[in-house]
Amino acid sequence: MIARLRGAYRGMRLGTRLALGLGALSLVVFAVVGTALTTYMRDYLSAQLDTQLAQAQIAQSKSIADYGTISGKKYYSWFYAVYDVSDGVPELRRPEDPADLPEDVDDFTSLARAQTAAHTELLRTEHLKGAGSYRLRACEVEPGVVLVSAAPLEDIEDTVGQLITIQVVTFALALLALVVFGRRMLRRGLKPLSDMASTAHGIASHDLTESAARLPLRADGRDGGPEVDELRTAFNTMLEHIDDSLAVRAEAEQRLRRFVADASHELRTPLMSVRGYADLFQYAAANAPEERDRHLARLRAEAARMGVLLDDLLLLARLDAAEVETPLCLRDADLVELVGQAADAFRVGRPGHPLTVVVGSGPVRLPMDPLRIRQVVDNLLTNAAVHTPAGTKVSVEVALAPGAAEVRVADTGPGIPPDDLARVFDRFYRVDKARSRDRGGSGLGLAVAQSLVRAHGGRIEVDSAPGATVFTVRLPVEGARPADR
Repeated sequence: MIARLRGAYRGMRLGTRLALGLGALSLVVFAVVGTALTTYMRDYLSAQLDTQLAQAQIAQSKSIADYGTISGKKYYSWFYAVYDVSDGVPELRRPEDPADLPEDVDDFTSLARAQTAAHTELLRTEHLKGAGSYRLRACEVEPGVVLVSAAPLEDIEDTVGQLITIQVVTFALALLALVVFGRRMLRRGLKPLSDMASTAHGIASHDLTESAARLPLRADGRDGGPEVDELRTAFNTMLEHIDDSLAVRAEAEQRLRRFVADASHELRTPLMSVRGYADLFQYAAANAPEERDRHLARLRAEAARMGVLLDDLLLLARLDAAEVETPLCLRDADLVELVGQAADAFRVGRPGHPLTVVVGSGPVRLPMDPLRIRQVVDNLLTNAAVHTPAGTKVSVEVALAPGAAEVRVADTGPGIPPDDLARVFDRFYRVDKARSRDRGGSGLGLAVAQSLVRAHGGRIEVDSAPGATVFTVRLPVEGARPADR
């Protein structure tokens, strides 16, 4: 039974449990207050009755002294008994009115005997046979004479009983009102929590398996006080974090799908070329031996191009796992000398694009991987030549900026469209939507450059407008210094 009640209590809603707990606490408070009030009222009425008994006995003492018996005013339902105790044994005098004595006077006689021995007034509460509960008082009215008076306690008991009834009814109504209205107030106060629970259920029913899944639901409202508002803020912050995480995951999935599709496309073309040239080589070996060398050269060229693509992919993979194993071989090198070498190679390979080199007053030495930084500069220069018409001016500049060593590669070509500017560093992304290779490679050059610069702790930025496109490489300042000439 107890286990069943405990299970039913645990199954109640929080507002109901709080209301019941508040009701139980109020019940304890009401019981304490009611008991204290009832006890105080009983003691107060008893004290009043004792005073009334004492005053009545004072008046009756004069009557006994003058006339030897009780005369004058008597209270209804009171009892009176006069005892002679001159010889030490209480002897009851005959009363003036037989109604002054109860059916059984043993309690009166016992109290008179006790008063004789104590020589002081005595008070006692007794239940008189056939009469009920009475308050007895014994006092010596004159030497050898003891008066015992008894006042009924019925009025006190009735008054206390009525007080208890009023308290029970009043406290029961107050308790009922407290539970009912308290439950409503608690339900209203806990409504923001219920709203957050509804929001959570709505999120749970939302399909989060889709790649573009988002969490449009938020906990609204301003009720509930500071604590609930703090919880609501934390709840919404958590939802924002989850929503942002889902967005990042969706973007990563889309990038992965695009990467796989682009990689498959880029690898399929050289593979098909290799297969075709292999078939031609096999045919030439059997029918036209003089064509074998030409087909073999083309076969090697396609294999080399596919090898470059795979090398770039492998490098990107290693750079992505740089926290496990760095692919860089850092050593102290001169950035100006490295840029000069890249410029010389560019002039030889791209004579149709005039190149201007601007460097400072001396070398700039800093810890770096010269091979990889050279690869970055080569990629930026090649990118400037590939995406601009012949005769376009290209410039490369090396400078020291606050906190960084900078390499700027600029050209005066048509620029990069604004829609493509934010994605030029994405892997396999090319401004040429037709994916033609007559004006570029696989679309990994800038992605590799960005990854290599980040691996050095730097960053690469692009700023483009018609007639001016600038790629800026910033390498960290640690160790960057103008070298002594």
